[in-house]
Amino acid sequence: MKSSEKTEILITGATGTIGSEICRQLSKKGIPFRAMSRKRETMKEIEKLQGAEIVLADFNDSASLEKALEGIKHAFLLTDSSEHTEQLQLNFVTMAKKAGLEHLVKLSQLHAAKDSPVRFLRYHAQVEEAIENSGMVYTFLRPNLFMQGLLGFKTPIAQQGKFFATIGDARISLIDIRDIAAVAVETLQGNAHYNKIYNLTGPAAMTHPEIADSFSMALGNTIDYIQISDEEMLKTLSAVGFPHWQAQGLVEDYAHYARGEAEDITNDVQHVTGKKARSFKDFLADYQDYFRRDH
Repeated sequence: MKSSEKTEILITGATGTIGSEICRQLSKKGIPFRAMSRKRETMKEIEKLQGAEIVLADFNDSASLEKALEGIKHAFLLTDSSEHTEQLQLNFVTMAKKAGLEHLVKLSQLHAAKDSPVRFLRYHAQVEEAIENSGMVYTFLRPNLFMQGLLGFKTPIAQQGKFFATIGDARISLIDIRDIAAVAVETLQGNAHYNKIYNLTGPAAMTHPEIADSFSMALGNTIDYIQISDEEMLKTLSAVGFPHWQAQGLVEDYAHYARGEAEDITNDVQHVTGKKARSFKDFLADYQDYFRRDH
C-alpha cells in the first residue's frame, strides 16, 4: 500500500471463508484495508494482497482492539462461531463506539431474532440490538445457508455418492459466499447503505433432493441425499470434530430450515451490487472438482 493511501476499512475475521474473500475483492478493486487476526502466521495469504495492512488483535483484548480501530471509519464484524461469540462481538461494539467508529457492517443471519429457538439467530439479534443502541451507523447483512457450506460434505459425496442432513423436502435459498462478500465490499464504501438491513439469498429455493440432482448432473454420477435424525446428525458432526455447542447449533439451524423458514428469495444482492446472485449451477461450475474422488 502506498503511504499516501489512507486505510479507513477494517476487516475482522479476515482469515475465514468470507473475511478472506472480502479482502481479495477489496484488493482487486484497489481499495486499501486493514485485516485483523490474532496470529500473524494465519495471515500469509492476506499479506500478499495489494492494499492489505495487517493488524494483530484479540476480541478479548481491549487495548489491541483500540489499536486495530485507530483511524478506521468502516468496520466489518465477523467472528468464529462458538459459545463465546456473542460476548466477543459485544466487546468489539463497545470498543468501536469508544473509538468513534462511524459505520459498522455486521454479518448476521437471515431471520435473526431474540426469541428464536436457534442459538445463532438469537445471538445475532442480541448483537444487532447492541449496535443499534450504540448510536453508530450500521449495515446488517443477513445471508441464508452458504453454498460453500456443502464443502463439509465433500468426502461422503466423493467417496459414497451421498450427503446427509435433517431438512427433509423443505426449500432453502442458499447463497454463494462470493456474493455475500461482494455485498459487504459495496456496503463498506460511502454512506449509501447506512442503517440498512439486507437479506441475502440465492436466486432460487431448492430442496436437498434437488441439490443432489444438481450434483449428479455436474459430477456425472448419481449423488443421493439421505435424510437422518437430529440425533444422528449431532453424532456425525461431533465425530468429525465440531465442538458440541456448535454442533447443537447446527442441528437447530437445520430444524429451522426443515420448518420451511429459510425459503425466502430476495433481490438484495443485485440491488446492492448490480449483479444477479450466483445460482447453484454457477457454484458447481466453479467448485465441482472439490467433490470429485480424486481431488
